[in-house]
Amino acid sequence: MSIDATAIADFYATRRGVMAARQVRARLRDLWPDLAGLEVLGVGYPAPYVRVWREQAARCIVISPAQMGAARWPASRLNLTATAEEDSLPLADVSIDRLLMIHGLEHAETARRMLREAWRVLRPEGRMIVVVPNRASLWAYLERTPFGHGQPYSASQLGRLLAESLFRVERRDMALFMPPVGLGANRRTADLIERVGRRAVPQLGGLVLAEAVKDIAGVIPLRQGRRRMVLVRSG
Repeated sequence: MSIDATAIADFYATRRGVMAARQVRARLRDLWPDLAGLEVLGVGYPAPYVRVWREQAARCIVISPAQMGAARWPASRLNLTATAEEDSLPLADVSIDRLLMIHGLEHAETARRMLREAWRVLRPEGRMIVVVPNRASLWAYLERTPFGHGQPYSASQLGRLLAESLFRVERRDMALFMPPVGLGANRRTADLIERVGRRAVPQLGGLVLAEAVKDIAGVIPLRQGRRRMVLVRSG
């Protein structure tokens, strides 16, 4: 079952959503601590996360798949969201340095086409982080959070899908060891659970993170034709 952008935004407005975003941002910041001067693209629903790099990146672009729709950005930001077909991003070939895909791949109508577009827009030296629900975690099965919708993956399944799409995984990580219900609703408890979980049961994090680079040994024919982007101003 898929989910729309408004429902995802509603989750991140809750206390548990704030805590979840904070834990995931910490992992992303560790993987990419400095993106000064780079072109950064977020695909899916990355608004709670790309803010980590917004002030340092040369440009930060966010594109939501058309079937997911658009949601209002935080009040302190411009309320402008771009939507596009997941297999037809309105960007030039090899134009992006870093790509974050979150709340995206698990909802894709065709995951390989979505990854093919990511391959197309990434520069040869570019890097991508894909974040998906871990199929071994409770987060993937409770629909009260956005991670309980769409297709969950194990770390090995995600790795195989990326390899088949001509990406090479260089680093893996996990996030969200706090349970989706009950404990972990305050900052101190969530931080403690995250630290203990990473050491004790690293395979049971709620989310799988994979950092990948393009496998330039393979060649993907580039699609021809017009690419369409829709800008939705909300608020």
